[in-house]
Amino acid sequence: MGQWRQKTLTRKNWMAFTGLFLCFFLVIHLLGNLQLMLPDERAHLQFNAYSHLLSGNILIKIISWVLYASIIAHVVYAIAITLTNKRSRDVKYHYDRRGEVSKWYTRNMGVLGTIIFIFLVIHFRDFWYVYKFGSLPLDERGNKDLYRLVVAVYSETWYVLVYVLCMVALCYHLLHGFFSAARTLGVYHPRYVRWVRVIGWIYSVGICAAFAWIPIYVHFLK
Repeated sequence: MGQWRQKTLTRKNWMAFTGLFLCFFLVIHLLGNLQLMLPDERAHLQFNAYSHLLSGNILIKIISWVLYASIIAHVVYAIAITLTNKRSRDVKYHYDRRGEVSKWYTRNMGVLGTIIFIFLVIHFRDFWYVYKFGSLPLDERGNKDLYRLVVAVYSETWYVLVYVLCMVALCYHLLHGFFSAARTLGVYHPRYVRWVRVIGWIYSVGICAAFAWIPIYVHFLK
């Protein structure tokens, strides 16, 4: 039993560390994407120059590999923890009363995680894969014209709707993940719990609202 608990705690720690790294990456990614909201001509050249810088910098490449590894590890450990928890439930209840003590998004993290993972696959296919392996035209500075690809994709109403819905799913996922990581790492102390909750809500809602607003802005104003 002790070994099982230790293994579960190790997995939760890795879930927390990889999740926090992904939270940090979301901030950096958002700052880069906010350039899409600049006036069209400036956004065009500046966003393409930014994308070129990211693709040619060795430090950024190393961070990218850490990012990919973190996503994979986060998914693998999430599945492992979920399966372990299911196997450990020896007592069967006649009815489920978890709704009385937990939020609905806490009980549906698997569904939210699956939605986000599918979104990531689509997102990587439409932008990262095309940029790396496609034949994008060049802008006047000789950089791959990722900006025009983004504007073209966000001109599709259905894509913007799916994007916004996925950001809602991400928001709830981040809320649970933020508080869960705080508990795992011992930060969710009664003395700090109020601040942890405030920061968690501000971060989760702020990040996801900003990401959701960008395709809406591009769709209607570009």
